[in-house]
Amino acid sequence: MEAVDFSVIDAAFHAMSMVFMPDRLMFLVLGVVIGLAIGLVPGIGGLTGFAILVPFTYTMDPVAAMGMLLGMQAVTTTSDSLPAVLLGVPGTQSAQALCLDGHALAKKGQAARALAAGYTSSLLGGLVGALILAFTIPVVRPFVLAIGTPELLAITALALAMVASLSGSAPLRGVSIACLGIMISMIGIDAQTAQRRWTGEWVYLWDGVPMIPVMLGLFALPELCDLAIARKKPEDIIQFDPREGRRQGILDAFRNWFLIVRSSSIAVVLGAIPGIAAIEWIVYGHAMKTEKGASETFTKGDIRGVIAPEAAANADNSGTLGTTLVFGIPVSAAMAIFMGAMMVHGIIPGPDMLTRNLDITYSMVWSLVLANVIATLICISMSASLARIATLRHTLLLPAILVIVYIGAFQASRDWGDMLVLLVAGLVGWTMKRLGWPRPPLVLGLVLGALLERYLAISIMRYGADWMMRPGVIIILGVAALMLVQPLFYEIRHSGLRGMIPSGRPHFHATDMFYVVLIAVAGFMMYEASFWPLAARAGPEMVGTVLLAAAGISFVHCITMRGRVAAGGAGRAARGIYMDLASDTNGLSTRTVMARGLQFFGWFVLFMALMAMVGLIPTIPIFIIIYVRTQGREPWRLTLLYAATVTLFVYIVFDQLIHVYWPATLLGTLFPALRGYVPSI
Repeated sequence: MEAVDFSVIDAAFHAMSMVFMPDRLMFLVLGVVIGLAIGLVPGIGGLTGFAILVPFTYTMDPVAAMGMLLGMQAVTTTSDSLPAVLLGVPGTQSAQALCLDGHALAKKGQAARALAAGYTSSLLGGLVGALILAFTIPVVRPFVLAIGTPELLAITALALAMVASLSGSAPLRGVSIACLGIMISMIGIDAQTAQRRWTGEWVYLWDGVPMIPVMLGLFALPELCDLAIARKKPEDIIQFDPREGRRQGILDAFRNWFLIVRSSSIAVVLGAIPGIAAIEWIVYGHAMKTEKGASETFTKGDIRGVIAPEAAANADNSGTLGTTLVFGIPVSAAMAIFMGAMMVHGIIPGPDMLTRNLDITYSMVWSLVLANVIATLICISMSASLARIATLRHTLLLPAILVIVYIGAFQASRDWGDMLVLLVAGLVGWTMKRLGWPRPPLVLGLVLGALLERYLAISIMRYGADWMMRPGVIIILGVAALMLVQPLFYEIRHSGLRGMIPSGRPHFHATDMFYVVLIAVAGFMMYEASFWPLAARAGPEMVGTVLLAAAGISFVHCITMRGRVAAGGAGRAARGIYMDLASDTNGLSTRTVMARGLQFFGWFVLFMALMAMVGLIPTIPIFIIIYVRTQGREPWRLTLLYAATVTLFVYIVFDQLIHVYWPATLLGTLFPALRGYVPSI
């Protein structure tokens, strides 16, 4: 036992020395700065930043790469308090609870106090979460080492079963979308039979659908599209002196240290459980019920209403990271992206993270600690300056972010197919968001699908059919089964058996076409799979059957029940969705939303066409000038300065420092001599 303890201590100190190496520390700080910048922009959020940042870590040292990604992810919930407090606009979903008391305090002239208390609580919550994670690792280590491949398979199945809870009032939507993600993960050449699955004649798909363009399309483009649709004018920033009230806010956080410990502990536990969402609201409700006099003062400007959700927002990162590392199960969509990045670097989540990779595990813990400290110091010292960024016009935000999205997508396989996948995924993601279909289950299925097939193949090869008789497997699969039927019990309890029986005349709405398309796609994929060898088609047919059953039942329920989930749009479904954001149309008509949405994707296609002809770097100033002048009618001086700044930034960072590979263009093919003079051609 002592040997184990000393090995853990040695690993922790070795990890500290790894993280504090100058080059790795530099990338960690870079991740923190990027995370803070992303958190400031309402509607973007850390998930989008995660998807954008991952491709640029491919050539990095694994410790530095993981540190930069965790540094970015850990602090987006720190800086998003600025728009939430000052404008009443949550930058991310985690800041929704903060808006209630934070903005109320700002209206009272106590914005500096609210921000300082929030930053300090975020720091302390992150530290508490990291400590819980660090001390939990040695405790769970013996249990994890006893887990075999069959148990990992059962745990993966349990995580997939939990997607029902990600879909709120429409749990079968989550099941069907997760199954679609699994089927997408099966595209490519089957490792066992060498059968090409759903690739057609497109060689690009032989290695499977790249994860990065899909994630960028699902999460980045819909948020940018909604930002372009809303066209919200920048609101007036509440004027305040950042020094006035800052000391009081810091003291408020320390005076309520027990509330921070409770909130952080609850967030870590809930964050470790797949499918648990709205953690900040749960903690906010806990504080309202347990703090003296809170029921009368919360939502009216109580500093404790800022401290509790802010402490929870950072602490749950430790819970999600712990489950992802120890069991290989991405608890959230962000952790699914992080898990994909780990696999790219050859780091496989699971028992190895507690043995041969224990030092890497602790390096991630140290990265969380350092990220929170650095972010808090930056935010407290730069509150006034950072506040101005939160109100940038969408015409100045979109062009620069689109450029980064394009560059990131190209790093998946360095093929023009990445752009087509990005466009298709973006259209699908925006449609799902508009219609109230949850996107996180799709990406969870995409990531877990490969693991599910791998664990199933190994379990059968090693144990035969006996793997299903192992006690741990029986228990875990039993829990998974209960998770699948739990939504049915919920509906029966609230509606009764008669309420579950379809009745009345079916009412079909245009938004229900998504069901038709989904069922048609799944049916076509299963038809194609029917011609494959048994070993290649067994998995797709099993998953496809579940998809058709879940989507079919949900479709019938949707068009026949009185409480339709679609309700003529995304209304009720969007309110019931967890781990996702509803589209904010700002009261616009459907026709206006569709017109502006198509216009956004039109700009996307224009950028892609220009890039295919003349290369990305020459396209940047052309696109920015056209977009900013026509959409924002910005002054020529600002437009030209903005275009030159973004172009120079991309050239220096991505072409000269990172040496990004630029695919062939029409101009470069016609005039090869230009390739040596103009980057990206």
